[in-house]
Amino acid sequence: MEYLKEEEEEREPVSPTGQFLNSEALSLCILGVLELGVPISVDDSQVESLVKDVLLPTNIRFCSIMVEDENGEKQWKRVEVKIKDHIKIPIFPSGSSPKTYDKYLEDYISDIAMEKLPVTQPLWEIHLINYPTSNSNAASTVIFKFHHSIGDGFSLVGVLLSCLQRADNPSLPLTFPSAPLSSSSNKDSHSSNGLFNNVSKIFSVVSNTVSDFYWSILKSSLLEDDVSPIRSGVPGVEFRPVTVSTMTFSLDHIKQIKDNIGATINDVLAGILFLGTRLYMEENKEGSSKANSTALVLLNTREFRGYVPVKDMIKSDAKTPWGNYFAFLHVPLPKLTDDYSKLSNNNNPLEFVWKAREIINAKKSSLGVYLTGRLLQILKKLRGPEAAASYIHGTLKNVSMGITSLMGPIEQMTLANHPVTGLYFMVVGAPHSLVTAIMSYNGKVRVAIGAEKGLVDAQKLKSCIEKAFQMILKAACDT
Repeated sequence: MEYLKEEEEEREPVSPTGQFLNSEALSLCILGVLELGVPISVDDSQVESLVKDVLLPTNIRFCSIMVEDENGEKQWKRVEVKIKDHIKIPIFPSGSSPKTYDKYLEDYISDIAMEKLPVTQPLWEIHLINYPTSNSNAASTVIFKFHHSIGDGFSLVGVLLSCLQRADNPSLPLTFPSAPLSSSSNKDSHSSNGLFNNVSKIFSVVSNTVSDFYWSILKSSLLEDDVSPIRSGVPGVEFRPVTVSTMTFSLDHIKQIKDNIGATINDVLAGILFLGTRLYMEENKEGSSKANSTALVLLNTREFRGYVPVKDMIKSDAKTPWGNYFAFLHVPLPKLTDDYSKLSNNNNPLEFVWKAREIINAKKSSLGVYLTGRLLQILKKLRGPEAAASYIHGTLKNVSMGITSLMGPIEQMTLANHPVTGLYFMVVGAPHSLVTAIMSYNGKVRVAIGAEKGLVDAQKLKSCIEKAFQMILKAACDT
């Protein structure tokens, strides 16, 4: 790699969170997967031109490496980018069926999920897989791999969308679903009741904050979830091979459940995942559905959560800023209290949705997330960024699964005139045995599952999640 001359060198400090996510203790990456309806027809020069003209100008971090200054502080240092070094084109055996290529692609994603990005060049790669797969009837697949220190999923989706256009009319902007609405609450017009409600709300916030912050510290340092069919608990689980697979739900069906029971889309999806996971645990080991298991739910902490052009995200006063703006919510998985095989005979499946809503809303109303952020700042100041990164590693390691979600566009998109038939993402490198990533796109909800090989049977887990969806849909329609 050719570096810029010293006098032309451009540097900017790495954010504290960026330092935590690219450290000795922790290194996370994001895979963004685009499934295309036609074979990739562009040649190397066209790919390089697309990267040079579209991707690189979006943010200087795509042209930078992470270095340390004389004081040990990490900075982004701009360098010359050799685009060919970032483009990977695997060769699979020719003439196979889409089902066979499904397996080749699954193994390939597992391999690149485990590989470290070279630190001597900007921390991203593009993988072009020109083979048909059965997922979304894809004729080819493009995988973008970014290091999490560059930005979170919200930021990187913004980058991908700057490279994509609407299929029906490229001159029109992509549109997104409105943010999920919380369950409605009745406001009392009487002043006395209003005062009581305000005092009650303040007490609730204080109580939730103390409980949430205390529990977060315990879960990040001392208390680990039980070993179970979804958690091996072995040291270094982040270095073990993973299987990445996906499943698809109709967004209309999810909305139908939401409307029938007065929840949000996120409540419904969390309830489906929690119930499906507990069903899977019980099928694998009787009684394990009552194990102490926690999900770490990622929360976008930006003031405004709608997508905007990347050029607006990088402004100093942006309401939707570029970078890593997220927090972790510890959400205990509800336990199966009855024989799980009997759940389909009553409304019990909906309890998983209601319980998920109750817990997540309580944690959102606390200041625990803010206090945890302050704690990380103090750790960094007193003991350095590696200590704060180790604390985050403990936060991830001690739970059973991670859940993250993003909104995708309503309309179908194209990439260089190639129709995008499917879209999903996955966070890799976390010390979890199980990670789920949810993304909506073009009327569908795609759930990607990253599972530790040899522990989690991804196909059986998908079957249990599908069963949970059917149970919750039936129960919601019967209400």
